[in-house]
Amino acid sequence: MAQKSSGTRRLKRRAEFLRVAAKGSKAPMPGLVLQALSRHDEEPARLGFTVTKKVGNAVVRNRTKRRLREAARLLLAERPLRGVDLVLIGRDGTRSRPFPALIDDIARALRKTGAMPGRPAATAPAVVVPGAASGAGPDGA
Repeated sequence: MAQKSSGTRRLKRRAEFLRVAAKGSKAPMPGLVLQALSRHDEEPARLGFTVTKKVGNAVVRNRTKRRLREAARLLLAERPLRGVDLVLIGRDGTRSRPFPALIDDIARALRKTGAMPGRPAATAPAVVVPGAASGAGPDGA
């Protein structure tokens, strides 16, 4: 697997996704569902992204995954994680959710699963996204 610039790697094999789903903890949020499984090592976090066909056609699913990838990239660039596998599952509302709210959903889900230590979600600082005042994501949706 190729190393990402933010220090994260990708989950790509079905068996990796199934292992996280079966053994990890789950945190449903309005914009996504996050599954996290500790690996008990110091390697960079590995991320996987998935969106079911219920959300829409291939174009809609890919746009949803792009929004999740960018939100996770921005959040993990500020607070890199180690020793954890994460699966972010796109929901119907992921595409229309304001981008700063989506980033906040990921941060709250990470704290809920214990993957990211920190303050409770109500007092955590918001991640500032340049050009996100309109609530539009990186793909303009």
